[in-house]
Amino acid sequence: MSTSGRSPLSLAKQSYAASLKAVGRGLTKTGLAKETPPPVEQRWRHWAHSLTKVYDSLAMAKLDVPWWTYDAITAVDAWLSQRERPIRVYEYGSGASTIWLSRRADEIHSVEHHKGFGEMMQAELAGEEKISLRVIEPVASDNPVVPSQKEGHAGLDFEAYVNSIDNVDGEFDLVVVDGRAREACLEKAKDRLAPGGIVVFDNSRRKRYVEAIAASGMKETIHAGLTPTLPYPERTSVLTKG
Repeated sequence: MSTSGRSPLSLAKQSYAASLKAVGRGLTKTGLAKETPPPVEQRWRHWAHSLTKVYDSLAMAKLDVPWWTYDAITAVDAWLSQRERPIRVYEYGSGASTIWLSRRADEIHSVEHHKGFGEMMQAELAGEEKISLRVIEPVASDNPVVPSQKEGHAGLDFEAYVNSIDNVDGEFDLVVVDGRAREACLEKAKDRLAPGGIVVFDNSRRKRYVEAIAASGMKETIHAGLTPTLPYPERTSVLTKG
């Protein structure tokens, strides 16, 4: 999409990210900022350090955090540490969370809709035997079976992306819903959970996601507040079968 076709909010985010990354490079070069992040337990310091890594999945991976709220990270980390092994994960939307989960689970199946980003992640994860990352792009359609309400995604069908979970046998201990067409992904995910399994649903404050979670019949635990790299509070929900 050309710059002229992007919304003011999208352009503002792009400008903000570029500015913070430039500040981070400058601070590191002058020695005012350290390459090694503070421990995640030191939340405010870790968050301040993370601000210059915005929209950079590989930089976030070095911070050992997914792009969820800190409260959700803590809750899911504790849940994973107590879960009986082996732990199987399915992930809609790859990135820092893929790498974070690979350090805590035994089998990760991830699907990415964006070819360029997905191929970059595939190259980064090459040799990681426990991770399977597929790129499944949406298909142009005048009448999408599974549309996305994300800006710039009109006329795209995400049916194959959403149904990709059907290509992997068995149940999953954890399903991450953090990509496109999240409402449809949730409907697929809830029927593929192992007993006691959870769904991590990110950015759950958005109206259409609130409605989808309510309609799912799942029990929701909301984790709101600070999120790595973001200057504003967000919300990540952990869902279990009622």
